[in-house]
Amino acid sequence: MSTSAQIGVTGLAVMGSNLARNFARNGYTVAVHNRSAAKTHALVEEHGHEGDFIAAETAKDFVQALERPRRLVVMVKAGGPTDAVIEEFAPLLEPGDMIIDGGNAHFADTRRREAALREQGILFVGAGISGGEEGALNGPSIMPGGPAESYDSLGPMLEKISAKAADGAPCVTHVGPDGAGHFVKMVHNGIEYADMQLIGEAYQLLRDVAGYSPAQIAEIFRTWNTGRLDSYLIEITAEVLAHVDAATGKPFVDVVVDQAEQKGTGRWTVQIALDLGVPVSGIAEAVFARSLSGHAALRDASRSLAGPKAAPLSAAEAGAFADRVEQALYASKIVSYTQGFHEIDAARAEYDWDIDLGKVASIWRGGCIIRAAFLDRIRAAISCANVSSDSRLGRSGRASYAARIRS
Repeated sequence: MSTSAQIGVTGLAVMGSNLARNFARNGYTVAVHNRSAAKTHALVEEHGHEGDFIAAETAKDFVQALERPRRLVVMVKAGGPTDAVIEEFAPLLEPGDMIIDGGNAHFADTRRREAALREQGILFVGAGISGGEEGALNGPSIMPGGPAESYDSLGPMLEKISAKAADGAPCVTHVGPDGAGHFVKMVHNGIEYADMQLIGEAYQLLRDVAGYSPAQIAEIFRTWNTGRLDSYLIEITAEVLAHVDAATGKPFVDVVVDQAEQKGTGRWTVQIALDLGVPVSGIAEAVFARSLSGHAALRDASRSLAGPKAAPLSAAEAGAFADRVEQALYASKIVSYTQGFHEIDAARAEYDWDIDLGKVASIWRGGCIIRAAFLDRIRAAISCANVSSDSRLGRSGRASYAARIRS
C-alpha cells in the first residue's frame, strides 16, 4: 500500500463512499476521512480489497496523507456544512492545492468560495456529479468548473473514473470558470425534472385515455426505448411499470405514494432563469408539478370536481393514439432541452463563462440521469448551427438547432 494518496475524499455518506471506491478501483490511492471516524474505518474494512485506501481520523492526518498538489474532494451537504469543511481544511493547505466540491452547491456559493480561496492560492473546483449512487461508483457524468489550470492535474483522474459514451469518450470536460460547473449541473437537473414530468404525463395519457394497463404501458415504453426516445429514464420507467407489488399483487405504480420531493436544483433553475430573462416554461411546470404533488389534501378535494371523462378507445384507436403520444413526448423533450441550453447560454454571456455547449451535450451522453441517444443529435445540431464558445446562441441559433434535432 502507498504511504501517500493521489486524491482524498471527505464526507463518506453513500455518494462520497462510492466516489472514493471508484477512484480506488481505477488504481488511485485514496485518502478517506469523515467526521465520524467509525465510518472511515468501516469503508476501509468493507471495501479495502477494491484498492488502496488511507484512513485518516483527523483533518491534519488527512491533509498530510495527500501528495502535492493536494486534491481534496468534499462530499457533504450543500450550504453551511460545505463552508464548515472548507474553513476546517483551507488553513492546512498550501498554494497550488485543490479543493473539489462534488455536492449540489448553488453556483453563486461556488463563485464566492472560488474567489475567496483564490486569494489564498488554493484552487477551488465546483464539480457537478450526476448519476446518483450507481454513477458515483461505476462512472458518473462530471461537470467541473473552476480555474483552468486545475484541470491539468485533476482532469485525467476524472476522465478515468467517469462514464464513457458509446464512442468511448469520457463524460467529463472542464466546463468553465468559477461556478460554471455547478450551474450546468443545476440546469441538467432542471431538464431532468422536465423529462420525468413529460414521461409521467405520457403515462397518464396512455392509461386514462388509451386505457392501457401499467404492464401494457411498460411494453410500449420498451418499444419506444429502441427508437429515438432511447434513454435511461424511458428504460427505468418501463421497469417500474412492469413491477408488481408483492404484498398487494397490484401494479407497483398504483401502490407507491404519489408525492415527489426535490433537492432544490430544479427550483434554482427556474429562479435563475427568471433573473436571466430566459423562458423555461417546460422546466418550470415540472417544478410546479412536484410542488403540487405534495399538497395531498388539495389534490384529494379536486378529484370530486366535475370534468370530462375519456371515452373508451378501440384497440386500433388506442394504438394510433399511442403513436401520437410518442411524437408529442419527443417534441416536448426537444423543447425542454432547448430551454435548458438557452439558459446555459444566457449565463455564459452574463458571467463571461467560456462554455462549449457542444461539449456539455457530449458529456451528458453517459453516466448522468438524462443520458439519451438524441444528445448526439443535439451535439451535432449545435455544431451545425455554429454554436461555439465565441458565438452566442441567439434566436436564429436556437431555432436552427431545434429544427435540426427534429429532422
